[in-house]
Amino acid sequence: MLLLGFGITGVTAILIKMQCQDAAREAALAESRGEPPAGVAGRIAPAGASIRVGGDGDSVTAEVVAPIRMLGWDLPGLIVSGRSVAAREPEQIGF
Repeated sequence: MLLLGFGITGVTAILIKMQCQDAAREAALAESRGEPPAGVAGRIAPAGASIRVGGDGDSVTAEVVAPIRMLGWDLPGLIVSGRSVAAREPEQIGF
């Protein structure tokens, strides 16, 4: 039974990792277009996730980090993240 619990936790971790990656991609694209990234990424990101957006003049980097509870218990959980980089749109650079 314990092995089944670990298997379910592993599948959950993969699904949350995919959600984090999707949210990071959408946050980076939104920021590159000059839109607020939190609105788009917040709808896609898993519950309890944190979203960080930064970058330089030519590119935007977004990272979404989410905790996973092990088997639903109060054990130390896993942390999964997704990261994405997008080029800024030309009108956002100042051309």
